[in-house]
Amino acid sequence: MPISRSFRCSVFIGVSLDGFIARRDGDLRWLTSRGEAAGGDLGYEEFIAGIDAVVVGRGTYEPGRSYDPWPHEGRHCAVLSSTLPLDADPRVTVHRDLGTLLRELEERGTKSVYVDGGQVIRTFLREGLIDELTITTVPVLIGTGLPLFGPTGGDVPLVHLATRVFGAGVVQSSYAVDRTA
Repeated sequence: MPISRSFRCSVFIGVSLDGFIARRDGDLRWLTSRGEAAGGDLGYEEFIAGIDAVVVGRGTYEPGRSYDPWPHEGRHCAVLSSTLPLDADPRVTVHRDLGTLLRELEERGTKSVYVDGGQVIRTFLREGLIDELTITTVPVLIGTGLPLFGPTGGDVPLVHLATRVFGAGVVQSSYAVDRTA
């Protein structure tokens, strides 16, 4: 049974055709180079315009913390990590556990959360917290890496919302989690 909450949680992520979000060392060049070849922002700007909070794990936060400009400017950014120092970065709030994170999002009056990073996405899926997934698939097989999906604790029924085809063979599909199934 999903945890009760007043905000929506959405995923917007790129994957290789074989289901990986990054190489084992976190490298994303295989994704970014093909994404650039597809042209445009692939709908990201429209998606992020409706988001007021971002939740990531340490593995997603650490490579992004040096980005200039900071990609989450103007949005609350929470990092779910059992090891990152609580005062790691004044731009983020570090949470040790999901319950504390969810309470803080409620207290802030959060309406829409962007959930990013493989482990965090899998955790939110297992807990029934994801409402919508937008998955952009680039036409490359990388063979091994960090998977998007893993054990979910049961079936997660989805309803197909849309599929778009971009240049360079990039395909983007959006799904809603079917809570009636």
